[in-house]
Amino acid sequence: MSRILMRYLAREIFGATATVLLAFLGLFAFFDFVNELDSVGKDGYQLHQALIYVAMILPGRVYELLPIAVLIGSLYALTTLARHSEITVMRASGLSTWVMLRSLCLIGSVFVVLTFVFGEYIAPPAERAAQQWRLTATSSTVSQQLRSGLWVKDGPMVVNVRTLQPDRTMEGVRIYTFDETYALESLGEAARGEYVEGGYWRLTDVVRTRFHADRTEIERLPELAWRSELTPEVLSVLMVVPERMSVATLWAYIRHLRDNSQDSGRYEIALWKKLIYPFAALVMIALALPFGFTHDRMGGVSVKVFLGVMLGVGFHLLNGLFSNLGAINAWTPALSAVTPSLIFLAAAAVMLYMVERR
Repeated sequence: MSRILMRYLAREIFGATATVLLAFLGLFAFFDFVNELDSVGKDGYQLHQALIYVAMILPGRVYELLPIAVLIGSLYALTTLARHSEITVMRASGLSTWVMLRSLCLIGSVFVVLTFVFGEYIAPPAERAAQQWRLTATSSTVSQQLRSGLWVKDGPMVVNVRTLQPDRTMEGVRIYTFDETYALESLGEAARGEYVEGGYWRLTDVVRTRFHADRTEIERLPELAWRSELTPEVLSVLMVVPERMSVATLWAYIRHLRDNSQDSGRYEIALWKKLIYPFAALVMIALALPFGFTHDRMGGVSVKVFLGVMLGVGFHLLNGLFSNLGAINAWTPALSAVTPSLIFLAAAAVMLYMVERR
């Protein structure tokens, strides 16, 4: 394929995809804003703060919606070219299906890079900042499922944090230390914990109780340096869903869970999805190609764009379904993450085969 034709295809697909993505972002931003209206006016949460929060979570929406926008945008661009008989002319000039598919994959590689950049470097910090902004605006703390607060296992210790502030400082900290036989060795209580860049927590107003065979020993300290694998990065997982975390954060938390013999299945699935999801753009653009090879002058574009929307929604739902099924049934994380893309890739191959036979 010549460079001129390649640039022409890229321009059409990029333009259509950008238009679809902007439309989706506007729609989802509206829904997110409507959802935030329930909280406006409560605990000092104001309208402009809700608008800022919605704007801050938009990078995460870009990451989620980009492959779907690629599908609909590519489908619209290719169908429009087919409607104007441009693809027919290309094929009559000797452009094979393989060359066309290879060219589309080169164009799609740009979307792969964009999806990875948003998913790894832009969306995770934006999501954390958004959650911290909302918690600060509503004067809230990180919500926990238990009234007693957050419970985390850290080696021979079990840590209970009654309140975790948006700036990731801890209040009401209890540290239970056990020996090899799971007997309680000591109980430490601190009013507040603040992470220091040197790699430890500064606990203040500490009361430490040591349990001996025949007695207990109580020690009071104004301040104590506590080194632990429980870092603010580990605590940040409480503010962001696994699918919005970066690969580095997911891997660090998976290691923490494994080291403490805890279930890490959900986070492993999320990790594999982060690695595989960017390549969904290539699957989507391959899925759009068969529609471009079908020639229909009368009302073909609108029907095919509607089919593209349905396929995009189906891919999004299937992605979530296999993640949940994988976590519930303890499936192999890589299999749970890659199956939706493989299903749609197989569908694209079957459709291309049927078009070629015709």
